[in-house]
Amino acid sequence: MQNKGLGNWIHRRRVKSAGRPAVTGMGLSYTYDQLAGRIDRLATALEERGVAPGDRVAYLGNNHPAFLEVLFASGLLGAIFVPLNTRLAPPEVQFALQDSGSTVLVVDAFLAELAQRGAVETSVEHTLVVPREGATVEADFEDYDAAVSAAAPAVRDIPVSLEDAAIILYTSGTTGRPKGAVLTHGNMTWNSVNVLVDYDVTSDAVGLMIAPLFHVASLGMGALPLLLKGAHAVLQDRFEPGAVLSAIEEFGVTSLSGVPTTYQMLAEHPQWADADLSSLRMLTCGGSAVPVRVMDAYEERGLSFSGGYGMTETAPGATSVPPHYSREKMGSAGLSHFFTDVRVVDAMGNELPAGSVGEIIIQGPNVIHEYWNRPDTAAGMFQDGDWFKSGDMGYLDDQGFLFISDRIKDMIISGGENIYPAEVEQIIIELDQVSAVAVIGLPDEKWGEIPHAVIAVAEGKSLTQEEVLAHLDGRLARYKIPKSASFVDEMPRTASGKIRKAVLRDQYANARTSKK
Repeated sequence: MQNKGLGNWIHRRRVKSAGRPAVTGMGLSYTYDQLAGRIDRLATALEERGVAPGDRVAYLGNNHPAFLEVLFASGLLGAIFVPLNTRLAPPEVQFALQDSGSTVLVVDAFLAELAQRGAVETSVEHTLVVPREGATVEADFEDYDAAVSAAAPAVRDIPVSLEDAAIILYTSGTTGRPKGAVLTHGNMTWNSVNVLVDYDVTSDAVGLMIAPLFHVASLGMGALPLLLKGAHAVLQDRFEPGAVLSAIEEFGVTSLSGVPTTYQMLAEHPQWADADLSSLRMLTCGGSAVPVRVMDAYEERGLSFSGGYGMTETAPGATSVPPHYSREKMGSAGLSHFFTDVRVVDAMGNELPAGSVGEIIIQGPNVIHEYWNRPDTAAGMFQDGDWFKSGDMGYLDDQGFLFISDRIKDMIISGGENIYPAEVEQIIIELDQVSAVAVIGLPDEKWGEIPHAVIAVAEGKSLTQEEVLAHLDGRLARYKIPKSASFVDEMPRTASGKIRKAVLRDQYANARTSKK
């Protein structure tokens, strides 16, 4: 076959796994042969709407079988899949569509209005809406199911190499503008192989996808490895603890992925004590360390966690903690994935000995090589040719386990969502009353961190928290908007004039703790 990429995965499974469940969700369930037929038809429908190799096809929606159909159909055509975060504001959707140059947009019916507003003045020529019960669509969009049903199930073999772009995933930029990480077919394939090796995924596995597939962790560490192995991916379009516990029993779920907050909410749910969790074999957790009390609650049910470290640019796995090390190496991000290497280096790029803190750099076939339309950004991404500079600080112990120390980029992780302060600060500073602003992350028991704005008000001006939040509303995804704001006469600064965010974090974190 000429197509060496993701697009051919389900076609190869069509006979190997015929009759076995592939994907279930939103009242739909398809076996591998059924899913392959739908993907072939969708590829024809996209082709009829002008999609050719290298073109971009965007998807705006929560977890749904259509998400995976569009991904694989795009791959069959040699096109590039662009999944969009459903929590973005219209200007953010518009930027991603403009920057990627997407010509087709597939949207969940519940998000039709967001799609209509976000697609203004973009290159989108066709919008297909995925029907959802209870959703009303006023825009004049094409019906996704009708388009698939009307298309012929042609089998095609368009040349696609592992080096070709498969997905563009937008990640918030440290300079305030999102960047489109270009994930190749090879990046996603090798990441999936790492998962299969390090997590012992089997063909009888049943993975419950509770995190959005537009996040690379859910897609790269969850759905894609399952489908590569011929296992069963069960999708939920929103996280509701009771529904998760019920689904584990109903489908015999063997693996679950989430962030500490989701696991905490499951353990605190009234159904927890009586829930049948006997099928579970693997729990993976990312975003931050699992609190001891949460770890205790799961160990009482005979379950251990496997944590890990990664990012969009590593597709996303860089390290993982084997479950039997979860207590012994508490706080660690784990060992390098099987086909990935991690080093810690000093400011000159020299490799540091065990226990020394430095920048984490990552090498492997799962690491990206470029950002979409950003050749200038890519130039400083690597050291020694192919070692990706993560911008995170950490150290390796004498067994090679990675421990994260700090984030050079000041990124905030709230409930598993990445927030870059610069993006928020650029909008707050638009207010005439603001002379300086710093957005910092404050510790939060439920979400891990929450964004907080520290604002220096211009002399002779006045400003309230309500005015700041109103200015941000509709401009940014809600999870990026600070939950609170503090006002100061002046900011603590370095000799060169830079705001000392570490001082602010300590000051306000201590104040928050003392109030509890």
